[in-house]
Amino acid sequence: MTVEKKLRVCEKGHKFFKSSDCPSCPTCDNENKPKSGFLSKLSSPARNALVHEGIDTLKELSKHTEKEILKIHGIGPASLPTLRTSLEEEGLSFKE
Repeated sequence: MTVEKKLRVCEKGHKFFKSSDCPSCPTCDNENKPKSGFLSKLSSPARNALVHEGIDTLKELSKHTEKEILKIHGIGPASLPTLRTSLEEEGLSFKE
């Protein structure tokens, strides 16, 4: 089964093809990727999902359970080890 990719143009004028309804532009995502911090260690979908939910600090992340984080569209099980390690490095953990 072949998925049809549609040409999209972001508000900055970047052209890209996507098969999903996700509006994120790969070029903008790359330009906006943090150089450091826990968000820089995540994939663009995971990073965007957390930021969209207002979770942009480890302190904010620690207010949520792993189960709550996994319910966010864009976050998958592969992101959890990175998030756990980042929290542990700061003496934090997910909410129980």
